[in-house]
Amino acid sequence: MPQFSANLSMLFTELPFLERFDAAAVTGFTAVEFMFPYEYKASELLAALERNKLALVLHNLPAGDWSAGDRGIACQPSRIAEFRNGVSLACEYAPALGAPRVNCLAGIPSPSTSAESAHSTLVDNLRFAAEELSKVDVELVIEPVNTRDIPGFFVNTTTQAIAIMDEVGSDNLKLQFDIYHTQVMEGDLANKLSALLPRIGHIQIADNPGRNEPGTGEINYPFLFRHIDAIGYRGHVGAEYKPAGDTPAGLGWLEQAQDLAATA
Repeated sequence: MPQFSANLSMLFTELPFLERFDAAAVTGFTAVEFMFPYEYKASELLAALERNKLALVLHNLPAGDWSAGDRGIACQPSRIAEFRNGVSLACEYAPALGAPRVNCLAGIPSPSTSAESAHSTLVDNLRFAAEELSKVDVELVIEPVNTRDIPGFFVNTTTQAIAIMDEVGSDNLKLQFDIYHTQVMEGDLANKLSALLPRIGHIQIADNPGRNEPGTGEINYPFLFRHIDAIGYRGHVGAEYKPAGDTPAGLGWLEQAQDLAATA
């Protein structure tokens, strides 16, 4: 079975953020990820990781003002300087926390921004970010996000993301394959995972509909977990879902996966 990381921005939200590291370790996770570290000192986060013997596998680049509706700024021509400052900040945090990769959210173009301008801005920003992050041995990933949950999100399919990655032309840019977003927009999950494996830097999971834990919807996760192993993916799989109840009560999927791995 794959190695799983708990997304602390979405799991254990009944607890203050710094206490979620302890909860993840207690429930069996050995790795975590989260969206944004920047409101905390790197030393605080590192202490929480080390106290629980947890690896950090991913965090995001700064994505603008989340509370005001920003969902990334990489495709916005008027915010290039802000984006580049965010890359500099991520180049400090990721190495300090031992994170091997960071995720770039493309965002939603403003109504006055043409698709062509948004595209060229995103390509230039990704090329810049991939180069700067390579200097500190951190990988950049880009994530397609479905337009049902975030209407207007600029990168919404794996096909679009791969085309953008090809245009950027950096070996330090990979795909973040979120199974939930891909199911909503495209489907054909197993074949896409197989075909795109060389381009994938990270995988995330949630079930559909509802974006709740595996086993609550239509996606056959036991099959996909076996498939992910079979095709040779050796990275972590991030549990980035909204628990239907409290987090520990919804971890039956993890226990089942661990049981299957023990008997394989």
